[in-house]
Amino acid sequence: MHRETKVLVIGTGFSGLGMAVELRRRGEHDFVVLEKAADLGGTWRDNSYPGCACDVPSHMYSFSFELNPKWSRMFARQGEIFDYLQRVADKYRLRPHIRFNTKVSGARWDDEAKRWHVTTEQGDTYTATALVAGVGALHIPNVPELPGIENFTGRTFHSAQWDHDYDLTGKRVAVVGTGASAIQFVPKIADRVGSMKIFQRTPPWIMPKADREITEREQRLFRALPFTQRLYRNFVYWVRESSALGFAVNPKIMQFAQGIALRHMKKQVPDPKLREKLKPGYTMGCKRVLISNDYYPALSRPNVDLVTDKISEVREKSIVDSAGVEHEVDVIIYGTGFHVVDSFDYLDIQGKGGVDLAKQWREKGIETYYGITVSGFPNLFFLLGPNTGLGHNSVVFMIESQIRYIAQCLRLLETHRAAELDVRLEAQQEFNSELQGKLTKGVWTQGGCQSWYLDAQGVNRTVWPGFTWRYWMRTKRVRAEDYVLTTAPRVKASR
Repeated sequence: MHRETKVLVIGTGFSGLGMAVELRRRGEHDFVVLEKAADLGGTWRDNSYPGCACDVPSHMYSFSFELNPKWSRMFARQGEIFDYLQRVADKYRLRPHIRFNTKVSGARWDDEAKRWHVTTEQGDTYTATALVAGVGALHIPNVPELPGIENFTGRTFHSAQWDHDYDLTGKRVAVVGTGASAIQFVPKIADRVGSMKIFQRTPPWIMPKADREITEREQRLFRALPFTQRLYRNFVYWVRESSALGFAVNPKIMQFAQGIALRHMKKQVPDPKLREKLKPGYTMGCKRVLISNDYYPALSRPNVDLVTDKISEVREKSIVDSAGVEHEVDVIIYGTGFHVVDSFDYLDIQGKGGVDLAKQWREKGIETYYGITVSGFPNLFFLLGPNTGLGHNSVVFMIESQIRYIAQCLRLLETHRAAELDVRLEAQQEFNSELQGKLTKGVWTQGGCQSWYLDAQGVNRTVWPGFTWRYWMRTKRVRAEDYVLTTAPRVKASR
């Protein structure tokens, strides 16, 4: 099947659905959304492991145009967020535009026709004036290549591909990794497994989680007086925004938060030897800051052991650590996160002159303009692209800023009757020079750790360096002078 459309959107998480809503709200109906899975939801569809929840307060983790007065907790769980996205799709009548079970295999810019040609693994093809990639970064599970894993006869799975059919009751479980997913699912399964070995490479900083149920009275207030929820949302936003001072302005400010985290650990972990294993040796914020009230207590259970020695070998029914200790296990669960910076290596996008985007970024480094456009790749737009992730506030705020920006770009194409909008290389280079200058001063670079924020060269290609309101201000209006607009080729009339 071949389909021509004006705008082609990839993905149905917050990014893809938000873009689709914006198109509908602006009266645009000629667009298609491609989704690789059988249902929408992105990250919140794929991650269904026990205890899965958001670490951004519920009232900030939603679209500003579609507040949800029915959140049941201060930090929403996976099911509620998934249901929220389903309601958004239904309310704004997006489903007729979505093609499920359709995975994009490649995209090529046609220099002559000035359109994108997109192919799918199912054999369908699409031609579009503009291509919007809303695939995000948290969609390719990072499964480490453990030595000897091919010999293991037990069960293995990643937290993002949780095997709900496998009964963990009484099983000897190995958890590899102690990131955001692991600290959520470990407490939920620790009481029913026979034993658990948690293999920790680097301890995370963990803050107490200010979570509680949202009362029916509060929910009724938000429904009856929507402005009260918006006021509360604004309060949450500015509280979260203030923490950017420690991330980007002066990492020394993080010492105050570190004190809170250390007191939290001391209160929940009575064993001083275990506390020593859990104490990070880097500045808070260098890696992702986690929040939990039940992870530390789970580590004190008699059937749970924290292993800080590296994994040296996996055998048929066991894992051997670098100290030579053999741990017998029935199942290995990877809590090792996702391919983030290197997720762009999986792109198959060819721009002007057949230039391969993934190859260009591997050889020259990842560079975009505000994480949205790339020079040499006309009418291509990223949502939550490079250097627009956050460590302190809601990425949905960033997504909405980008959606508005892209909509303005599409309007520029229309008002100038142009076929091609391409960011000027000098504008992109100037932006990245400023960006990296700020990032090198931030805690992600100065904090003394290695993290998924950085690429193989130690360059931060992931987060925005500072306040999100500044990003909002700088993307509020598209500077037409930063782009080259090219008109469509004239078609000669036949005689």
